[in-house]
Amino acid sequence: MKIVIWIAGGIALALVLLFGIGVYMFNKEAKAADSDYIIDFIKENAAKENVALSITYNDENWASVNKEKMLPLASTVKIIVAIEYAQQAAQGKIDPNQQVSIQELEKFYIAKTDGGAHEAWLAQLQGDSASLQEIAKGMIGYSSNANTDYLINVLGLENINQTLSSLGLLKHDPLYPIVSAQYVPAQLMREQNLTKKELLKAMQEMDMEEYRRRTVELHNSWLTKPLSEQDKKQLGKVMDLGMQKIWSDRLPRSTTEDYVTLMNRLNNKTYFSKEVYQYLDPVMEQLMESEGNRKLFTHAGQKGGSTVFVLTVAMYATDKKQNKTELAFFSNDLSIVEQKKLSQNLNSFQLKFLTDAAFRDRVKSELAN
Repeated sequence: MKIVIWIAGGIALALVLLFGIGVYMFNKEAKAADSDYIIDFIKENAAKENVALSITYNDENWASVNKEKMLPLASTVKIIVAIEYAQQAAQGKIDPNQQVSIQELEKFYIAKTDGGAHEAWLAQLQGDSASLQEIAKGMIGYSSNANTDYLINVLGLENINQTLSSLGLLKHDPLYPIVSAQYVPAQLMREQNLTKKELLKAMQEMDMEEYRRRTVELHNSWLTKPLSEQDKKQLGKVMDLGMQKIWSDRLPRSTTEDYVTLMNRLNNKTYFSKEVYQYLDPVMEQLMESEGNRKLFTHAGQKGGSTVFVLTVAMYATDKKQNKTELAFFSNDLSIVEQKKLSQNLNSFQLKFLTDAAFRDRVKSELAN
């Protein structure tokens, strides 16, 4: 049976890499993948605290490794933006059917910085505009950074970060705009006429308060004066791997414990109002557009993310027998080989956990603590 699960986690080394798109078919590919690699990787790296896993199955704590360790979320953080979108839609503060010109989104788009995600989303659109709902779906399903930053502007960054507090997430860094953060080093280099070596040192020493302030100021300035194509091209000359590492390490962090709690709230359909789920499910549960998934699951949703050094995913599913699964996997400080292997095998691990009772028992016995 063909099962399609989306995970945003493409890798490209030419520029800043934040969350491409990957569509995995769970048939031949799943059989070829090695779901045991995930178990082995976690066991081998748990002591280094660069990997964390939390799984609940039918409300039982099934697996727990470094559950309280804060790690960069990469694109998985976009779940918070999706929740705020649904809440404001339910409250009538925004109209999900409102049409937005693609030109408005271009203010927040820098080519070759998202693994082709935004271009892939644009390719399936018809016309030169998109509704807010389509933009939100593109943020989750295609992992468009431009869509994310546009929604941050519409929804309000303060409102989004207030949602973090209202959700009661115990360990979560505040959000800030995604695309403008990538331009902070180029801005600083121009302001202070720094060499690449001086820039690296200055970025390492910049505190997070100033870093977030600069990202917000850049984001706001682009509303009326977007970057020129020349300025956008300059980014590639600045963001070498050393600078990408600094950028990756500064991404909002949280814990798998918090995100499994959040996945449970998306899965149980009782935490938020009926109206919120009415707007949230079409965005978060694009997995259910697959006929194969609809045969197996009542609900299923997920969001993943990656940089050159990071791979994360948070997912939830309720199968036809009403078994409920919530899972969060975060990893950081990865080598290129580790990143590639984890990307290749993570979907297989998820699917096998969802469908194979013997494998679930093995995960519990080896990764319960």
